[in-house]
Amino acid sequence: MGTDMSKHIIVGVDDSDTAAQAARVAADLAVKLGGELHVIMACDDERSTEVGVGSDLIVINRSDEAAAIAQGVAATLRRDGLVISSGARYGRPHEALIEEAKRFDDALIVVGNRRMTGAGRMLGSVANSVAHNAPCDVYVVKTT
Repeated sequence: MGTDMSKHIIVGVDDSDTAAQAARVAADLAVKLGGELHVIMACDDERSTEVGVGSDLIVINRSDEAAAIAQGVAATLRRDGLVISSGARYGRPHEALIEEAKRFDDALIVVGNRRMTGAGRMLGSVANSVAHNAPCDVYVVKTT
């Protein structure tokens, strides 16, 4: 084998079906390659939201919310033979993926080919931005 396959597979998620589909493909790749899957959600906002629950006021930080979504997606992917981690990363989606990839010298970024609309706002074409700026290979999942 002349080529050394990627061992750190990074997928960005939000609460969309598109992201879930890309994450499933990323998990399959991680198992096949014997790699580690990193499920991350970008958080470009450090504001917190106050939520009233009964008489209690709970403060939810946006990064906590993003980490919880990433963790939820990761939980659906868990299976034997898959090493998986999840968390929130600061920045816009394409920036968060690229920064995460820079942490490893054997990264592969997995993205869906549709625009990701997480948290009710258009984020633009993440796949396009990642493909042009990534420090590693990018695997684009056809989710349309």
